[in-house]
Amino acid sequence: MKRDSLLALLRSYQPLNEEENKMYLDTIEFVENNKDCFERTLLAGHVTASGWVLSADRSAILLMHHYKLGQWFQPGGHCDGDPDVEAVSRKEVWEETGISDLSLAKEGIYDVDVHLIPAHKDLPAHLHYDVRFAFVAPQNAKIVVNSESRDVQWIPVAEVAAFNSSESIMRMVRKTSSL
Repeated sequence: MKRDSLLALLRSYQPLNEEENKMYLDTIEFVENNKDCFERTLLAGHVTASGWVLSADRSAILLMHHYKLGQWFQPGGHCDGDPDVEAVSRKEVWEETGISDLSLAKEGIYDVDVHLIPAHKDLPAHLHYDVRFAFVAPQNAKIVVNSESRDVQWIPVAEVAAFNSSESIMRMVRKTSSL
């Protein structure tokens, strides 16, 4: 079954706290109950993948100013049918920032988040079951800004809250010290 590898990854993951544990359990339930969970055509929600990218010296995080949502986030996006969430995460980082040749900062899943995406044009509001991986960028990685973002920047870890102080982002900031 297409979902087995993701379910195995999820089951080997340890959430940080109660809030993340709830989203983690919701994600497992969603994946188990929706064979088309990787398709954006599943309008109630779908699995997405993103990358928490650290600079080579691990002092900064790569954030992009999302064009549609008008906020700073880590790069990521839709699986579009691909069940290999780590590969999707790498692809999204490359497409949105131009950075490839990423090294895993931590084996397996780094974070799990479920968040509501507001209605946009003809799409209803829906949930993203976001599976996140932590990467380290190569030294002197060159950033490219694409049409999905207004800007992409290396943000010092201690300053991330000034760009996005949501619990979703701050939870990953707190985990960064253990990488």
